[in-house]
Amino acid sequence: MAGRNYGEVPPTAGLPLRLSDLLPGSHASLVEILAQQLGTPPLLLTCSGTVALLLALKTLSAMAPDRRVVVVPAYTCPLVAIVVHSLGLELRLCDSRAGHFDMDPHALAAACDTRTLAVIPTHLGGLVADVDAAVAAARAVGAWVIEDAAQALGARDHDASVGLRGDVGFFSLSIGKGLSIYEGGLLVARDASLREALARTAAETVPYSLPWELRRSIELLGLAVLYRPSGLRLAYGWPLRRALRRGDPVAAVGDDFPRTIPLHQVGRWRQGVGARAAMRLPEFLAHGRHLAQARIARLRAITRVHVFGAAAHEQGSWPFLLLRLPSAETCDAALTALWTTGLGVSRLFVHALPDYAYLADRVPQVAMPNARAFARRSLTISNSPWLDEAGFAHICRTLEHVLR
Repeated sequence: MAGRNYGEVPPTAGLPLRLSDLLPGSHASLVEILAQQLGTPPLLLTCSGTVALLLALKTLSAMAPDRRVVVVPAYTCPLVAIVVHSLGLELRLCDSRAGHFDMDPHALAAACDTRTLAVIPTHLGGLVADVDAAVAAARAVGAWVIEDAAQALGARDHDASVGLRGDVGFFSLSIGKGLSIYEGGLLVARDASLREALARTAAETVPYSLPWELRRSIELLGLAVLYRPSGLRLAYGWPLRRALRRGDPVAAVGDDFPRTIPLHQVGRWRQGVGARAAMRLPEFLAHGRHLAQARIARLRAITRVHVFGAAAHEQGSWPFLLLRLPSAETCDAALTALWTTGLGVSRLFVHALPDYAYLADRVPQVAMPNARAFARRSLTISNSPWLDEAGFAHICRTLEHVLR
């Protein structure tokens, strides 16, 4: 089958590392390079996007201790719920707009009150979320806005980086998020005093840990070796197929996150690896945008497929393409045909947050019909340059057959 003869396409497009990136002795600053490329104020480096969110919420809760509610999309990464619970805060879900991942503005306004600490709009798949609605709802009750841009490093809105329309923004430097140091994160805030408060929280909260940094360094070496089609068949494809044979789509997607959150500083060597690789990031993102435009045009020619795109004032970062199919049944049929082909077709999140069994003690069990329907009807297609024309054509033909 197309794509099977040369290896495995990753589900998201990540910037491959080079041998020269791994050399010691780099004096370049990863955060300075990225801040210059993105056009942001100074960035704060963290050991993961998860920890970046944790530090943001911890900082804000210290500034407003009477506010304990965090409003999040019902369709988002399970790690968000884990972070909120770890801080002893109250998670409040907001249903999405029908057929979309954005929070419904009316439901969002109803979810916010004087106990609300923060609202977290989420830029999924490198697409720009409706931050204006989140800002309006938060400002009405005196809350803050934290932009979850974990999947959107390099995305822009009105010619500015995402993460700057709210009060705080964060990005992920994890595997497949564009630029990766295996695990890492970035925090940004427009207000200088808030940036200082975030830095103080990080200094007080995050210790140096040699065992964790050694582990992450070894994992980064593994990423450098295996993040290519031949290596991904072993590192990604085999565990995926094993999980699907067990009937465990949550494990197949990687939604089964641990309950504990590692806290440690990022070592100099990993920062240097990231700094060298970051010099190639603008070209990599530009190539991804070019690929996405052509692939979206082809997918939109397929009847009854909705492909999420960018508005005129937006620029996505396109780690993958996000599709909505007409029903859960057609989505299941497409995934049955494509998920194990090695062509980079997958789900983003398997469930809406209330439907993860392992989160039952930390997520309100409330009806979120639009988020649940979106989870059931959506799939993703890798925007990796390793997905060749023959492989992409096979995906399109399969979708046409399923929707015939």
